[in-house]
Amino acid sequence: MDDKTVKPGRRRFIGVLGALGLTAGLPSLAMQERDRTVIKRAIPSSGELLPVVGLGTSRTFDAGDDAAAHDRLRNVLQVFFDQGGAVIDTSPMYGSAEYVLGQLLPGVNQHGNLFTATKVWTEGRQRGIEQMQTSQQLLGVPVIDLMQIHNLVDWQVHLETLRDWKQAGRIRYIGITTHRGYNHAELTRIMESEALDFVQFSYSLANREAENFILPLAAERGIATLINRPYQRGDLFQRVRGKALPGWAGEFDCSSWGQFFLKFVLADPAVTCVIPGTSKVKHMRDNMAAGYGRLPDADQRQRMISYFADL
Repeated sequence: MDDKTVKPGRRRFIGVLGALGLTAGLPSLAMQERDRTVIKRAIPSSGELLPVVGLGTSRTFDAGDDAAAHDRLRNVLQVFFDQGGAVIDTSPMYGSAEYVLGQLLPGVNQHGNLFTATKVWTEGRQRGIEQMQTSQQLLGVPVIDLMQIHNLVDWQVHLETLRDWKQAGRIRYIGITTHRGYNHAELTRIMESEALDFVQFSYSLANREAENFILPLAAERGIATLINRPYQRGDLFQRVRGKALPGWAGEFDCSSWGQFFLKFVLADPAVTCVIPGTSKVKHMRDNMAAGYGRLPDADQRQRMISYFADL
């Protein structure tokens, strides 16, 4: 999520819901406290469990050396870990995000949960190696959990390197990414022919193309999935501006539009983890709440689709 894009709409919705308190159809405080066990799903290639809500850093963590921004983002990270988060996704493409994370992570209590995911985004074997070495240094971690080939760039060359690094214990998992619906055909071909641990792509209530091929194929091939752009860079909040959250959202422990959008994504069993981005503590708390309680069943998902389409 891009806070600059969605801030007015989302701030309004969260504020209104908070002011209303026990509004009809929303979960009571007792129900909110009833199940505080974070939802986790397994990485198929290993069985390792991950919390289903992670943190993306595109735009939101490109803060350079801005001390005030670092203070805000440190608080965001602490809320993330305090609420059971683990997966943080970044990239050399995201400006100073890797550097900022490397500066901030030592100053927060990670509760032993940190799972780092970054990307290689260049052409050529040696350039790829140098970029990955730089990412490791910037993040300040001895082993990167997940290294992904960003937007399929020179993927045949980098995939060979990633396999070597995994064998040597320098990374733990191998993945490949795309976004905004680009290159889905090529991504599908790679998933069918190569052994991957993870695949990352866009999926949301307004962009359900991944349901046609990628999500079923990931389930069939035993590939974990990371979901980017679950809010469509804030477009989904614009669609619901001025609209009331349906009372029946409480049936799956949902009390905000942000949770509505995230729980829709997470209700697909082929989704391993969704990675919305934010630079705001209140949005971080709201995002993490989607990883608790009940998720929509198949009938409720269809109801969400219909309700959103009619807005």
